[in-house]
Amino acid sequence: MAKVISTLFISADGVAEIDPDWHFPYFDENMGRAVTDDYDTSDVLLIGRETYDSFAGAWPGREAAGGDDAPFAKQLGDMRKVVVSRRPLEFTWRNSERIEGDLLEAVATLKADAGIRGILIPGSISVVQQLLAAGLVDELRLLVHPVAARKGRRLFDDGDAPYHLKTIAAEVFPTGVIRTIYSPAEAPAKVGYDEVKDRVPGK
Repeated sequence: MAKVISTLFISADGVAEIDPDWHFPYFDENMGRAVTDDYDTSDVLLIGRETYDSFAGAWPGREAAGGDDAPFAKQLGDMRKVVVSRRPLEFTWRNSERIEGDLLEAVATLKADAGIRGILIPGSISVVQQLLAAGLVDELRLLVHPVAARKGRRLFDDGDAPYHLKTIAAEVFPTGVIRTIYSPAEAPAKVGYDEVKDRVPGK
């Protein structure tokens, strides 16, 4: 089945709604390589309405301008883009379509499509939150910036149970950004203080 991969720029205090003031100072060639790796995993973009409007308002123009970022802009334009929106949309960016019906059912169908290699969700916090709760996210790829944003939407919202994760990879960039790749994991066995007290540092 196709993997669903969420890729997010995130602050040390969990804010995933990026502010250019704390994001761009940390964007270097290492982060650029990580972003390239993430986009190379997939042939479908799954994005919310706000993310789509932001991307469609910028990348087609950058592709047409032919600057340094034109090849990446063309890659985005060529990818299939599946947009989550409650309202009808008039698409101006090629290869764009709107999800019809239930999000979870639509994503399950995309995952089961043998013609799809991978499904990447850039940003789109509310979409990621819904899919995490439904167990449909296969990987979380986070670029954790060494800054406490202190305001903005956080990735992990309040809920009844924790999300347990397995670290697949981790890398620290010279800027202090930490790239971490997680996959969902089973909850560990319950352990209390009595089971770990022998590991408490001695005098």
